[in-house]
Amino acid sequence: MIYADNAATTKMSQTAIDTMVSVMQEDWGNPSSLYTRGQSAKEVLEDARAKVAGVIGAEPREILFTSGGSEADNQAILSAAALGRKAGKMHIISSAFEHHAVLHTLEKLRKEGFDITLMDVHENGLVVPSEVEAAIRDDTCLVTIMYANNEIGTIQPIREIGAICRRKNVLFHTDAVQAITHVPVNVVDDNIDMLSSSAHKFHGPKGVGFLYARKGIRLSNLIEGGAQESGKRAGTENVPGIAAMAAALVEAYAAMPANAAHLTKMRDRLIEGLAQIPHSALNGDAVQRLPGNVNFCFEGIEGESLLLLLDDKGIQASSGSACTSGSLDPSHVLLAIGRVHDVAHGSLRLSLGEDITEEQVDEMIRSVKEVVEYLRGFSPIWRDLMSGKKEFIL
Repeated sequence: MIYADNAATTKMSQTAIDTMVSVMQEDWGNPSSLYTRGQSAKEVLEDARAKVAGVIGAEPREILFTSGGSEADNQAILSAAALGRKAGKMHIISSAFEHHAVLHTLEKLRKEGFDITLMDVHENGLVVPSEVEAAIRDDTCLVTIMYANNEIGTIQPIREIGAICRRKNVLFHTDAVQAITHVPVNVVDDNIDMLSSSAHKFHGPKGVGFLYARKGIRLSNLIEGGAQESGKRAGTENVPGIAAMAAALVEAYAAMPANAAHLTKMRDRLIEGLAQIPHSALNGDAVQRLPGNVNFCFEGIEGESLLLLLDDKGIQASSGSACTSGSLDPSHVLLAIGRVHDVAHGSLRLSLGEDITEEQVDEMIRSVKEVVEYLRGFSPIWRDLMSGKKEFIL
């Protein structure tokens, strides 16, 4: 079995599991309680906060624990919008291929009177900083651009965009769910005001994440009811999950240079092999992309059939975001970079894990070639393309 859907979720590391079990057994008190067992849990909580902050160059008090990246995205964007509304600034800039946690929140704000500008990401899947600068207006209250795309893996020029926002005195948020532990992220050097992350993308548990908010930014509450997390997120903290997240983050960060080098080598080997399939195309920039991300379109086939047949061969992959896997619509990310509907439907995302081998990469190349050829063999669209009734796009 070859698992190649690490962008959807990763297997928990043994370090994270051991940490989580230990805290559940030894430090299971309520961290808001004043007695010894509660204060022991509080120490675990604050130790995890310090570890998370240290990895991204923040201060512990700037870290707010959440249920994951989607909640963190929502809180960051809605907080910036509330501050903007108060100041009479109701314009927000984002990109056309953000995660739906961002896009759906922006659509909610649009209905409430905000003006939303979605930047083009062009064929290579990259946002151009100068275009962001040109889009900023006097009433712009927020720019939110993801650090790395969850489907095609392109890494955005975050530091440059952040510097522009800092000069223009506009808050800058980035969804870094896919980027953390795969590329170096430092909130100070990258000029980031708010950042979202999720533990299960770097071998931590599901249902836990964090929001970085630079000191001085007043966050709006999504959940009312208690004084936890400095009064900004009510509810007893998930101490075992938070401790496991911190352990996984520190471990993955330490291994990042070696893992990135290995994954980049395996990624490029996979891209080279799949590019040999006729009428196929890599989605997104070939270089400015996450080390383990490979995303292709194959003309004349349906991605769903491709995934099911690959699963029969022991290869677990996806056609895009796990959050929209039940949708029959083509990926909004692929449409944003200019892929037409028919081509976008035939997409495949392979997101590699650190333990991937050359033999497994070669097996994936062989299997994808076989399945694509098989599917094209009885596809009426492919017959029309081969007969000349339709023109090839790729």
